[in-house]
Amino acid sequence: MTAVALALLASDLITKQIALTHFSGTDPTAHLGGLLTFTLVFNSGGAFSIGEGETWLFTAVKMTVVVLLLVVSPRVRTPVWAVSFGLVIAGAAGNLVDRLFRAPSPWQGGVVDWIQLPHWPVFNLADCGVVCGSALVMWASARGVRLDGTVASKTLTEPGGTEQTTEGKDQ
Repeated sequence: MTAVALALLASDLITKQIALTHFSGTDPTAHLGGLLTFTLVFNSGGAFSIGEGETWLFTAVKMTVVVLLLVVSPRVRTPVWAVSFGLVIAGAAGNLVDRLFRAPSPWQGGVVDWIQLPHWPVFNLADCGVVCGSALVMWASARGVRLDGTVASKTLTEPGGTEQTTEGKDQ
C-alpha cells in the first residue's frame, strides 16, 4: 500500500510540475490525432468543476478521507485492498497538496489538472488514482473480499427464518 501510494503521489506531483512548466490553458497541445490533449487548468471545485466556490469543503473532505484510510489501513491484509487504499490515499493527498499550497491561498488552492480526453473534463494522475482505487473498492466489496482477505460467502437462511453466514466453507 505504501509503495503504491508513494509512487502515485510522486508521479502526480512531478507531472503537475511538468504541466505547469510546459502547458498552457490558452494553447492546448493535442496528441494522438486529438485523442489526448494537454491543457493547463486550475480547478477550485470538485469533479467536473462542481462546487467551485466551496474549495475549503473539498480540502476538508480530502483530509478526512486520507486520515480515515490511514487509520483503517493496518487492518488491510490482502493485495486488492492494499492497492485500492494506496491509490485513493495518494490521489486524495495529491489534490490536497494543491488545495493547501497553491494560489490563491491555503485551503483555497486550485488543483492542477492537465490531461484531457474528448468530451471529458480535464483531470490529473491523482484523479485517476481516486477513480481506479474506488473502482477496486467496489469490485472487492461486490466479491465479498474483506480487508483481512477473507471472503464473505452467501447468506443462508435456516429453517425458522434466521440467517447465517458461512465463512470459508464451500457451498
